[in-house]
Amino acid sequence: MTSSAHDAPALRTLGWDERLEAAFADAGDAGSPARVVRVDRGGHVNLVTGEGPLRARLSPEFRRAAPVEVPTVGDWVVVGSERLDGLPVVTTLLPRRSAIVRRAPEDRGADAQVLAANVDVAFVVAALDADDDGRGVLQRRLDRYVALVWESGATPVIVLSKADRVADPTPTAEAVAAATPGVEVLVTSARTGLGVDAVAAHVPDGVTAVLLGMSGAGKSTLANRLLGREVLATGEVRRDDRGRHTTTARELVVIPGGGVLIDTPGLRELALWEAERGLADAFPDIEELAASCRFGDCSHSHEPGCAVREALESGGLDPERWDSYATLRAEQQALARRQDARLRAAEQRRWKAVNRSLRALRDERGR
Repeated sequence: MTSSAHDAPALRTLGWDERLEAAFADAGDAGSPARVVRVDRGGHVNLVTGEGPLRARLSPEFRRAAPVEVPTVGDWVVVGSERLDGLPVVTTLLPRRSAIVRRAPEDRGADAQVLAANVDVAFVVAALDADDDGRGVLQRRLDRYVALVWESGATPVIVLSKADRVADPTPTAEAVAAATPGVEVLVTSARTGLGVDAVAAHVPDGVTAVLLGMSGAGKSTLANRLLGREVLATGEVRRDDRGRHTTTARELVVIPGGGVLIDTPGLRELALWEAERGLADAFPDIEELAASCRFGDCSHSHEPGCAVREALESGGLDPERWDSYATLRAEQQALARRQDARLRAAEQRRWKAVNRSLRALRDERGR
């Protein structure tokens, strides 16, 4: 790799800009910038550099870093001149402008997991023909995804897929748009091409988008339609005519004539991680109502002058929307309590260690 590799037009297409140029210069590393396409087990990563694709290894230093500080798909990194197991080594993670972070599943052994980094637009994909709880397209699940994306710094766009499998998608689309203020809603069919151009219009040259949603929502099929060819694997059709989930790892691909797209596996569970700002952006109407309550610490259950309860009683606030907000807010409060308890426990362990050292020192002096 040459020292001028970061000037390559290929990196500009991938989103390289003046901000990253400055961060790269500040890093002061002797190396070349690259974008993470895919992360595999054992610290192996697939990258794109100014000179083309590259297979590399993460520096052993990343083993001691917090999980959210380890390069993931969409990250910009610096590749040094050293080699490990015959492969170039990723030495530095450049600052992110956005990061989609969820609370990691219990079996991951980590508090948070970065799903994708440096994302501009996040498509929240939901199938119009999905099994539902009677509310159209699982609005509560959409609320959760939208809050996650707002918190990340990216812009959410809801994509209602598989429109060819329902008689009329318009009522559902209108209901979702009304229940998700400030978020654009697109109706698509990867099979017929409906709405695909509208999705592509959000991913021009230099823009990064990510596909989020449950298994079987049609993310990879939509991605292949955007790419104009079968690049990502899609599942065979089951007897109930629903696609199987096949994406097993997050992967970044380039859209011909456009920006880049990150496909992700379907998320069986999605717990928010420190999403105060995301909740405020996803539920601005409720936040405004809560700010109008007579008491600043109103629980919205029994206090006089509660603007939220008044709106619920008058019909100005949908009870389902309030329940969705209250559920996510309760999760955030539980997370805060859990983190506070862990901080207290860590502080107690630290002082116990200090006291043990002091006792050992006094014992040593008393001999």
